[in-house]
Amino acid sequence: MTAASAPVASRLSFLDRYLAVWILAAMAAGLGLGRLAPGLGDLLAGMTVAGVSLPIAIGLLVMMYPVLAKVRYDRLGTVTRDRRLLLPSLLLNWVLGPALMFALAWLFLPDLPEYRTGLVIVGLARCIAMVIIWNDLACGDREAAAVLVALNSVFQVFTFGLLGWFYLTVLPGWLGLEQTALDVSAAEIARSVLIFLGLPLLAGFLTRKLGEKAKGRTWYEDRLLPKTGPFALYGLLFTIVLLFALQGDAIASRPLDVARIALPLLVYFGLMWGGSMALGRAVGLDHPRATTLAFTAAGNNFELAIAVAVATFGATSGQALAGVVGPLIEVPVLIGLVHVALAVRRRFPRTQEGPTTA
Repeated sequence: MTAASAPVASRLSFLDRYLAVWILAAMAAGLGLGRLAPGLGDLLAGMTVAGVSLPIAIGLLVMMYPVLAKVRYDRLGTVTRDRRLLLPSLLLNWVLGPALMFALAWLFLPDLPEYRTGLVIVGLARCIAMVIIWNDLACGDREAAAVLVALNSVFQVFTFGLLGWFYLTVLPGWLGLEQTALDVSAAEIARSVLIFLGLPLLAGFLTRKLGEKAKGRTWYEDRLLPKTGPFALYGLLFTIVLLFALQGDAIASRPLDVARIALPLLVYFGLMWGGSMALGRAVGLDHPRATTLAFTAAGNNFELAIAVAVATFGATSGQALAGVVGPLIEVPVLIGLVHVALAVRRRFPRTQEGPTTA
């Protein structure tokens, strides 16, 4: 049996193979920690950077750096020339994604305006963080993910406030629905993007450039990356524990509200990921780039959404709770979709360059 035909689980490392178990344990630990130490949320909220708790910010940076250090930056040009990837990504992320979340929020939560607004904000915050982990685990194109995440970051800075005004004020007004104001500046969003993407991106680029210059690409990819790679998952698990500890009491004390928020999120992730994967296949993308298209379209930047909801409506608001419920649903769902992505590789045209999974 060849490596390519081996079962999906056997091609994953021990840490990756049982990632769903570690993540569920981290979620449970966070919820338990939030219940056992009710003052922890206030402590975490009191130490902030760019509207996000400092310990959570550290976890995000640790999570993103190892994956960005794996990117072969000399291959980015091949990605930027691929219009079959870039144009669908922009359409999915900045037209279809926010519109779908708006529709689902009103369809499932017409009587709960706080949660509805929180979901709309989540739909506007396109993913720039955890998607890199999911894409890497699913054997997506690492360089393509770096380019699409960078595009999302630029668009986020310039369009988040405008789209928030449109989906929370203008469009509901046109449709005769309840309107909500969202006060967030482009400078605040730019600061968040700079910290949570810019810093690990710069660190990853410099690590590869200096490492390859000093000892060559073979040493860098065969010796250094295997040592730094696991820290991405350590950072992810640490971040999940803190995110769930932040509103553990609210999640545990309002299970029916959490369930109502979860339902449109489940529909959203399924439609966005499945539709994006199918679109990638239809336009002739190979499996690595179709996978990257799907995960970057389905994922959301919950860190930014939570920060905006907390800054605008307060840490204990329904809008903030909707943001926190987001990763509660996204994490296990997208972990499952990682396995789906690996299982459907044979249905895609074979890549000429091979997936960038080193």
